Amino acid sequence: MSVLDQTAAFPEARTVAGKAARIDHTLLWLGLLSVLYNGILAFINHNIVPLSMAHVAASEGLIMASAIIYILHKGIYETDLPAFLFLLFTLVVTIYVSVLNRMLFIDHFRNILIIFCFSGLGGWSNEKTMKLAFRCASLAVLIFLIFEIISVPFYVSIVHPSDYFANTRGLLPLSYNTTGLFQNALGFPERFSFGIIDHRSSSIFLEQVSLANFCGVIAIYLISMWERIGRWDRLLFIATAVLILVTNDTRTMLIFCFACIAGYFVFPKIPKNFNLALMPLIVAAGFVVYTLKPNATGDNFTGRINLTMKKIMELDPLAILGLSVDRVAEFADSGYVYLIYAATIFGVIALWLFVCLFPAGRTAAQRRCAHSLSLFIFLNMMIGGTAVFSMKIAGLLWFVVGYMRFHDSPRIRQGGAADVES
Repeated sequence: MSVLDQTAAFPEARTVAGKAARIDHTLLWLGLLSVLYNGILAFINHNIVPLSMAHVAASEGLIMASAIIYILHKGIYETDLPAFLFLLFTLVVTIYVSVLNRMLFIDHFRNILIIFCFSGLGGWSNEKTMKLAFRCASLAVLIFLIFEIISVPFYVSIVHPSDYFANTRGLLPLSYNTTGLFQNALGFPERFSFGIIDHRSSSIFLEQVSLANFCGVIAIYLISMWERIGRWDRLLFIATAVLILVTNDTRTMLIFCFACIAGYFVFPKIPKNFNLALMPLIVAAGFVVYTLKPNATGDNFTGRINLTMKKIMELDPLAILGLSVDRVAEFADSGYVYLIYAATIFGVIALWLFVCLFPAGRTAAQRRCAHSLSLFIFLNMMIGGTAVFSMKIAGLLWFVVGYMRFHDSPRIRQGGAADVES
């Protein structure tokens, strides 16, 4: 039963069936805005009025505040407590780190709050709402990606990424960047590429890293929901993912997508708790790569792994206890090290346990979701920073994880009765 309302009455079966068949427009818009809000702000910034970082922060805050209000209105149930306790623990760590360093540092709390909000929203979503959210988000990404491929000037005339990041992040374009694109999307000659376009695509996300990771979110959704989505949806998601892979030049997501194709058949045979071994195995594999190629550098797979491993081995002992948060910006490209500096070793352990244990693992589809989520998060943290925790990616990612947690397994009220509204 709801922790907040132990005496809530059960809706009649007819009412429940009606709710399950209807689109929940609040959930739909919150899910979509998590993906689209930067693109919307960029359009406003370029075509209506210049914006600043305050507008971006206010937009994120409004989305998360709306999500929290929605979740609290529904009630916190016994099966929701892991996410609630994880958020509470993160708040304690945030206060601890801020007090010790004599500075307010809420980056990690913000990341975990996004996970809490969207896993909670996904847990309350019905199948129709979730499918529509993913369909609309993927369609928007695909349309803007096609615009970008066909005509960069037209794409720039809509969202102008360079101006947006200059106004809202203070990232002024370099002198050689006259395209209007975000400068990091320009790439360089030695970069892995299929040669389809002359830069790394960004679509509605305005920068290349989030678009690459959105391809991973699509892969997780596909293998989790493959048996429940129609032919046209499958075609839309596959087309979007393939177009991202051949224009974004992302090696990691190319590997991840092939792993998901194999995982569709393999993941259901693996116990969910195997996920607990995945992060240590990935880190151990990183040490092996570093041992075999200690001098590897550059923006390639082994170079990025070596960068992370060197930073792990050079960890400031005080950072493990959260006493060096002022250095956290130095590690934006190494997820594991960044998290240790931002959240202490205890925060990293808490995240590891939550990612591995929160997803359900009773059905084959749930195990596909659980294993692909862990692989996506822990692999990304080895070769990149914290992009997978931004709302643009984490929103729909945790939306589907929350949905799959309660898929075919409704919330249980005290006394053993089920609340099937979700």
